[in-house]
This record gives sequence, C-alpha cells and structure tokens, in this order.
Amino acid sequence: MSRTTRTKIADRRLPGPRSRVIAVGTALLICAGAAGAAAASDATEGGGAARAASGSRPHAEQREAAALTGSAKLHRKTTEDVTFTFDAHLAKRNTMRPDKATGTFRFVHLDKPGGKGGWAKGRIDCLMTGGKVATATGIITATNLKDIKGGRVGFTVHDLGKQDRVGYSWASVGGPDGTKKLPKCTSAAPFEKVRKGTGDFTVTPWHPTYPTD
Repeated sequence: MSRTTRTKIADRRLPGPRSRVIAVGTALLICAGAAGAAAASDATEGGGAARAASGSRPHAEQREAAALTGSAKLHRKTTEDVTFTFDAHLAKRNTMRPDKATGTFRFVHLDKPGGKGGWAKGRIDCLMTGGKVATATGIITATNLKDIKGGRVGFTVHDLGKQDRVGYSWASVGGPDGTKKLPKCTSAAPFEKVRKGTGDFTVTPWHPTYPTD
C-alpha cells in the first residue's frame, strides 16, 4: 500500500494494533467517514436478520456441514460501538469444499452509538469450523470506505456461550486495506471479547471426511 493510501486511512481514524494495541491493549475496526445512525441501524437490522435466519433452522446441525450465525458488539471501555454480524453456511453436499460456503457478513465501527464511523458488508467465500471455533472469509461488496471495496477480509469466532470472542484478519496491520491476496479462510486468533448482553454467535461444528487408508 502506498504512502498516500496509508495517509488517507490514517486520516479516517482506522484504529489498529500499531497505534491502539501498543497504547491501550485493544485494536481495531474501522472508524471513518460519516456512517452515522443509519449505519448503526443497518447493522442492527442485519443482526436481526442473521438471528432470524438461524432461528428458522432448528436442526441446522443435521442439515449443513458448518455454520456461523449471529450478531454482537465488541467489549469497549470507551464510547465506541463495534458490531459484527454473520450469516455463513456450508451445505452438507459441500462438506469437503469449505470454499463453497455462502452467506453474508457485516461490521460497523462508530465513535459512539448513533455516531460517525465506518461500515462494510459482503459475501462469504469460505467457512471452516472446529468444535465451537469458526474461521471465515468474504469479499467486501459495499462500504463507506471506497479503498477497501472488493477486498477480502477474514474473521474468527469462538462460540463460548456466555461471552464469545472475535478475531479479524487485519488485526496486525491496523485496518482493512482492500487486499485481494488474503487466502480464503484465513484470520487472526479470536482475541476480542463480546460485550455481555449485546448478542451472541452460534458455531456449527464441521466434520470433514478423513481418508481411510
């Protein structure tokens, strides 16, 4: 990424490990542009849709190879409002092809509830789960940050029940940069905590077929 692009991203207040983790031990997401209350509302609706979708499949574990669904906000001691929403599925017929996963993702980072910030949404292009840990990637199809549209991003979720954890592929570089070179199903460890009472994620374990000889 060029020096000019890095400067533009910095101007948009993209918090990340190089500035925030070193300073206060937290990272991330994008905080840019003027997404405002509309973005927050959009994220909330997306979360409701994801939960409704998962709720409409009471026996999803039996009908699909893997899944990651739900919406929740990340724990922050500041006024920041950070939300992740997933509705990712791998059909049973594609058990050995995690790159055939389908679905959607969305993330929003506002400076405060209903405030200014950045958002992005896209389509899932890979999903793998192991026990209650899921790793997924997807292509950003819409965002208020034109520099990252079309890029691939990754997510990791640990479904702990009471307080889930989340990770994302840009954890070590400061913010999504629109890269198309990120390999599918690649992300960072789930180091972030979900804020209690703001939502929940559900992971359906994947059971790949192992060779018999």
